[in-house]
Order: sequence, then C-alpha cells, then structure tokens
Amino acid sequence: MILEKVITPTGIRHEQLTTKNQYTINMEATTPKKSFLKKIIAVILGFGPGIFAIGYTIGTGSVTSMIVAGSKFNMQLLWVLLISCIFSGILMFAYGNYALLTGETALFGFKKHFKLGKVLAIAIIIGITFGQWNSLMGILGISSNIIFEILAVNFEGLSAYKYETVLITAIVIIVTFYLLMLVGKYTFFEKILVIFVTLMGMSFVLSLCFVQPLTIDVVKGLLPTIPDVPGGKMLVAAFVGTTMASATFLSRPLFVKGKGWTIKNLGQQKRDSITAAVLIFIISGVIMAVAAGALYYQGKEVTQVLDMANTLEPVAGKWAVTIFFFGALSAGLSSIFPCLLIAPLLIADYQSGELDTNSKQFRIITFIACLVALIGPAFGANPIEIQILSQVFNVFVLPIVILGIILMLSNKKVMNDYKTSLGVYIGLYAALFFSLVISYNGVVALLDYF
Repeated sequence: MILEKVITPTGIRHEQLTTKNQYTINMEATTPKKSFLKKIIAVILGFGPGIFAIGYTIGTGSVTSMIVAGSKFNMQLLWVLLISCIFSGILMFAYGNYALLTGETALFGFKKHFKLGKVLAIAIIIGITFGQWNSLMGILGISSNIIFEILAVNFEGLSAYKYETVLITAIVIIVTFYLLMLVGKYTFFEKILVIFVTLMGMSFVLSLCFVQPLTIDVVKGLLPTIPDVPGGKMLVAAFVGTTMASATFLSRPLFVKGKGWTIKNLGQQKRDSITAAVLIFIISGVIMAVAAGALYYQGKEVTQVLDMANTLEPVAGKWAVTIFFFGALSAGLSSIFPCLLIAPLLIADYQSGELDTNSKQFRIITFIACLVALIGPAFGANPIEIQILSQVFNVFVLPIVILGIILMLSNKKVMNDYKTSLGVYIGLYAALFFSLVISYNGVVALLDYF
C-alpha cells in the first residue's frame, strides 16, 4: 500500500490511498506461473555461449571415447581429459575475448591480418570439415545401430536384416536432419539439443551413485601415463580430438556475437568459458567413471554398439538399452546439427558474412555432408571404430588453430593495444606444445592401426 498526493479539480491537495499490488495481482491472475521444469530449462539455457560449447563437445564421439576408455583402461586416461579441459577453457576464453575486443570472427581475422592468412584459413576449413564429416559417419552409424537394437528386441525376425535396417534407418535420420536444416530453425533445435545432452549427463551422474570406480584408481588416473597396449595411443588422441575440438573455439566468436555481448561483457565471457570447461570435465569424467565401475572391474570391453548399453545395466537393469538409447541418441542429435553446419559456418566466417540457410551454397554443402555421413552405414563399418578414428583426425588441425589465436592476440594493431595477461599466454603456449605432442601421437597411432 502507498500514499499518493492527488490534485482534485478544485485544486485542493489530499492524500489518496492506492493499492500498489492491485495491478500485480491482476497480472498474476491472467499470467500463468512458470512450471518448475520450465524454470530449470530457463536456467540451463541462460548459461551463455558456453552451454552450446558443451552441447557441441559432449556428443556421441565423446560418450563413445569415454565409455571405451573406461571399460578398457579404467581411469588411467583421466589426466588427458583434465589437461584437455583446462586448455579448452583457455582457448574458449581467448577466442571469445578476441571477438569482443575486435568485433571480428576468427577466420576472417586470420585472412585479414596474416600475410598467408587466406591459405591458413582455407587449410583450417578443410581440416576441420574433414574431421567433422568423418565424425558424422560414426554418429549416424551408432544412432542407427542403437535404433536397430531396440527394434530387434521387439521384432526377433528383424535380426536377419541388420544391414538393410541400419542403412534405411540412417537414411531416414540424415534426410530428416537435412530437411530441418533447410527450414532454418537451427537456433530452436540447438536449445532443445542442449537440454537433451544435459539430461544425458544427469543420467550418468545418477548412475555414478550406484556404480563407482575405486578412489585410488581415480587418483592414479591423474598421473600422466599412456596404456602400453594396442589402441592406447589412439584413445589418447581421440580424447583430445573430442575435448579440444577446434570447431568449438572457432565458432565461439560467432556464438558470443550472436549472444549480443560487447566489450562490456569481458568478465561474463571469462566466467562462461570457465563454466563450460568445468562442466565438460565433470560430465565426461562421470561417463568414464561409470564405464570403469560397471565394465572394467568385470573384465568387459566395448567393441559393439550394444555393449555400450551395458554401462547402465547395473542401475537400470532390463531398461539399460532403452535408457542408453535416449542418452546416446540425445548426444548424437547434439552432434549431427553442428557437424552438418560446421562447413557452411566456417565459410561464412571466412567471408565475414551472415550464414544464409536458404542459400544455394548452404544446400549443396549440407547435402554433400549428408552423403558422406552415409558412407559408414552403407559399407557396414563398425561405428565404434569409425567414431574413435574420426576423433583422432581432429587433432591434426588443432596446432594451427592455437597458433593462429596466439599470433592474433600478440598483434597490437589488431587488439587495439589490449594486452593479454602472461598467464593466458603461458596457457596458450602450453596448449600448443600439448597439441603438437598429441598430433605426433595421433600419427603413430594411425600408422599402427593401418
């Protein structure tokens, strides 16, 4: 209740008692209250561009790598995940700051300010596109195989037609996503997919309450060691390829600008980068821990898609396959959209233009990506191997991406005399050295594989 001074027609002032809350009460009567679920969704979507980096990074590739590593090597590769996440946070921060301080996107900046910038930018586009399109094959293969396993449980006669069912399912999935991309509703679906990935992470956190690795194994996992067994080096490279994804850093300036952030949001950008890196480590680490607790101690390894469902069996029982179906499919959905979008996105970045989903260029590039995605299912390849192999290819362009942002931040003319802190430079150079070591490790792993 408040008192208002009112002048009447006679000019006499008097105090009039009014109800301040009356309007508010009327509005509450006509405006429905937000449900608890909607409030949670609002909080999740309010994290900022970092939540999209999480949705981008933790996809089928990440889930596959973590589960395979946990089932084969326990927590031995936890140190790789930790270092990758620390460097990822630094790189997201660096690329985000560059966008806020210069108003430019990454590839356009490389082309504009470097002597051989055009060559560098084009090499990055080709390298990242190759890696992401290879990931598409594994993602589509895993998703199609999971759907087949679900159908086979209910229709026994379907087992004899696995190849045909998987291929048809893959075609239906990729055609559906292609049509959705052409509608130009990416932003809406991106938000939905982030929620799916969040639910996936929560399901593994719940599983961890029932299935945990030994504490001593977690501590040992923080000590740098590489499993001296076939496939050990490849998994290390796959870890880095899926966690320190070059596409995540290059796309960050676009997401930061799309958020409407300016130079006034430097602090917010920093917190957002740290939050994203921490959550990526927690969710990925939990997935690895669940796989270690559920499979490693029982001597079980993941070699086929259905084996991955066993990760949740201790907590979910006979519903393990179904729960994993939704979790992995959610991760797959969060990966398919960015993988289809990455090439047109990078080209638009290079051209410093807006991404036009109705353009002929967009339709052609995404159509080619869809055809590439079908190669794995068409040849009946093992999607687990394809997915891990594709993550290894991602590490080869990483040193160029890191070196590029170091050179940009060091250029006083580009940064308008803004000085990057010594700590960030130390982190970036350490990330560069780490990426070179992992790239060499990836080359050795591929030579051993082939």
